Amino acid sequence: MTREFVSNKKKIFDLWAPSYDWLFPSVFYQTVHKRLLEYVDLATKANVLDLGCGTGRLLERLASKFPELRGTGLDLSPQMLQVARQKNCHHPRLIYVEGKAESLPFADSQFDAVFNTISFLHYLEPRQVLSEVARVLSPGGRFYLVDTTVKNEAEIPLHLGSLGKIRLYSPQQREYLGAAAGLLCVSHHYLLGPVLLTIFAKPPLD
Repeated sequence: MTREFVSNKKKIFDLWAPSYDWLFPSVFYQTVHKRLLEYVDLATKANVLDLGCGTGRLLERLASKFPELRGTGLDLSPQMLQVARQKNCHHPRLIYVEGKAESLPFADSQFDAVFNTISFLHYLEPRQVLSEVARVLSPGGRFYLVDTTVKNEAEIPLHLGSLGKIRLYSPQQREYLGAAAGLLCVSHHYLLGPVLLTIFAKPPLD
């Protein structure tokens, strides 16, 4: 990952942060999150991580549905995190930290579940991200990956103006990337148009 790439992404999302929840993504994410929650299976006192948490909307919804859940949101943008902290009505159950998905500042096997919603397409090093997800997941834990997909087998690079390059992955490509990190694909579910939820599991200890 280049410093310029990280810096550009951070600047874009920092600029979006104050008005992010008023824009189209707010309605879009609300629908995606609602449908995602239909497939989420968590223990009563689960400890979860949301990668690319943005303004914290998914964690807020998870905390409302699971009253004893503890959650950590990680994002590259300090301004997004500031908004998330200001709106956090589940403190201290929810906390927000700045960091990169490629080098998670967490212990091995720390989380029962990891979520990543419309963020995976931004990563330059998807294999490293999945390796880190597998590392911080507890044995038997699940990774809920939600992102726009494509039907082709290969990853598709696109350029979206100020957002820079993104990559979309087919269901088969997701399975391959997950398997390389030691994660087993449990299922795929279309949530909204081409937005696909892929559920991975970390194998339990023998």
